[in-house]
Amino acid sequence: MTDARRTTSHPEPDQTAREPVSRAHAQAVATSFLALFSISGLGFYGLSFFFDFMVREFGWTLLQVTSGNAFGKILVGPLFGFGAGWIIDRFGPRRLMMAGVVAMGVALFGLGSIGTLPGFYFFYALNALGFVCAGPLPNQVLLSRWFDRNRGRAMSVAYLGIGVGWAVAPQMARVLEQGYGWHWALKGMGLVAILIALPLLIVLPPWDPGHLGQADRKTTIASPGTEVPALPMKALFGSRAFFLLAVASMCSIGAVGATNQHLKLFLILDRGYTQAQAASVLSMVGMASLGGRLLVGWCADRFPKKYVMLIVYFLVAAALPLLYRSSSFALALVFAVVFGVAVGGDYLMIPLMAAELFGVRVLGRLLGIVLTADGIAEALAPMLVGHLRDATKSYASGFGVLIVMALVGALAVAMLPRNPLSPTRPRE
Repeated sequence: MTDARRTTSHPEPDQTAREPVSRAHAQAVATSFLALFSISGLGFYGLSFFFDFMVREFGWTLLQVTSGNAFGKILVGPLFGFGAGWIIDRFGPRRLMMAGVVAMGVALFGLGSIGTLPGFYFFYALNALGFVCAGPLPNQVLLSRWFDRNRGRAMSVAYLGIGVGWAVAPQMARVLEQGYGWHWALKGMGLVAILIALPLLIVLPPWDPGHLGQADRKTTIASPGTEVPALPMKALFGSRAFFLLAVASMCSIGAVGATNQHLKLFLILDRGYTQAQAASVLSMVGMASLGGRLLVGWCADRFPKKYVMLIVYFLVAAALPLLYRSSSFALALVFAVVFGVAVGGDYLMIPLMAAELFGVRVLGRLLGIVLTADGIAEALAPMLVGHLRDATKSYASGFGVLIVMALVGALAVAMLPRNPLSPTRPRE
């Protein structure tokens, strides 16, 4: 009788309702982790490992070898960036991410088969399409829907996939290139990307806001009452805060993207590093980004996000002089640590700051615009640095431009409002 009364006072359905929700949250984070591992780690950061092989085999200039990213981002970004955000807000991110993973894998396989610039541009455009459909944008929305109070922690854990993929990709590429040549190494990485990311996306349960919202109130994963009211889209895009966030992210992402695109080229062509040394520096950046994502995610949940973002942007600017002065392998590793920590927090802070300022109801469309603008900056900045390197035979002026860009981004962050916007105060 006593046991029966205890059972009545602690109903079992309440406990069982939490268990599948807890597993679903963990599965959402794991899905995002593996998608970012494949799309960003292998498909994006791993691709620049092969640029020096293309320069030497095809005789391309640095401007040409970095223009593929620009061609893909500028062609795909404006055409599909906002559309992807609308699809995500309307239908959810899962199916779009599945298509993106397949597109990225096919693109890597194709890039391992080309020998002409038109083929290079075509498959780079497909690569960019995969990045838009399965990269940061849908993953940020996916996690923002499943998490509220611990959103920063969830994103930081999922974004570890980028750092792990970034750290693994150079070593994987180096081993495959030594064994099978760089063409087959690229093809193999495309196949690996699909096999890693696609299975969990297929079995990810659909997001149910009513069911998860009720469970989140019991498990403290989300707190629906803390949601910022949705701004009208016209007021949102016309606000000073949106403009500053877009400028800040464009400048910092442009500086980071150009540095990543030219890092191995600089180490191999200008500093004379071996393939093993260059791969070690690239992997160290990826490993340091792991710590950066965890540290910045932890700080973003405890301190004003504006100031966390400001520190991250200053670190980007501080890392570039270390790279240019990296006359020794040890100093190159110091750069890799500083830059990796900065990069780890850079991409993470953009959706966190956007969600705090504008709320998650319009996050897909907002990030569709911001990340499209970021993609254009990330595409054009490496071309500018490549052109300056081709013209002057030195990276000095190009790196100087990137430092200025990072500082302008930091200034824009400093001008952002601290408090979330509301429909009654759209232009703060």
